[in-house]
Amino acid sequence: MKLIIINSVLFLAFRLTAFFMQLNPADLTKWFTLPEGVSEFILQPWAFITYSFVHFSFLHILFNMIWLYMFGRIILNLFSGKRLLTIYLLGAIFGGLFFVLSYNVFPVFENKRGFLLGASGAVTALMAFIATYSPNTQLRIFMFNIKLWHIAVFLILADLIRLSTSDNAGGLLAHLGGAVFGYVYAVQLAKGNDIGKWFENILDWFENLFKTRKQKPFKKVHRTPKKSGGAKEFDKSNHQKKVDAILDKIGKSGYDSLTKAEKDFLFKAGRKE
Repeated sequence: MKLIIINSVLFLAFRLTAFFMQLNPADLTKWFTLPEGVSEFILQPWAFITYSFVHFSFLHILFNMIWLYMFGRIILNLFSGKRLLTIYLLGAIFGGLFFVLSYNVFPVFENKRGFLLGASGAVTALMAFIATYSPNTQLRIFMFNIKLWHIAVFLILADLIRLSTSDNAGGLLAHLGGAVFGYVYAVQLAKGNDIGKWFENILDWFENLFKTRKQKPFKKVHRTPKKSGGAKEFDKSNHQKKVDAILDKIGKSGYDSLTKAEKDFLFKAGRKE
């Protein structure tokens, strides 16, 4: 919801400012959108992130925010908000990199100029991540329950088919870049490799810059005699085994197959982590 609010407030702010100041919205947002030229984006490297918070029209932001909400709430059933933010921002970065590389490498874009804006690359990363990590989880769209991997495959294939004829090739390239990142992240995480941990550490460092001394936890070291940790370690092992069993059930049958007790246990386990 915070990401949706930030995107919505920025969209409204840019629109109203352009209206009252009689400015072209494109001129107002050009320092936040991502250009394709090396000589341009090298002067505004922040655009690899900020472009994902800038939208062209009401329908543009509306559909992006709907998808963000639908996939985001599923991710938050399994992971923390920080991980969702990591996937969103890194998905935007990789989507932007794929856009820039494509426009500067492939001959088809040699005489074309463009710029990138919108959250669709970041949202596609979220979609690809959760569709890979929990493919059989179902999402209700209108009157139908559809598995996440079906939705992901359909949308990615649609982007690939439209790529050669669309006047929004840059946006479609960002979708594909975000999808590749989300897929790789989920595959590696399932193997026990958190490739986004370094970025979460950066977010923690950045967050601590704005904390007052009272907000920062005070650490005091107490030396206590060593006690047998066998029982505690056994409890932790059983707890992890139960979490793994629930995640396996989600992967095979979808999130909706869980009992209320299993959903409550998974939610509490996620909060503790």
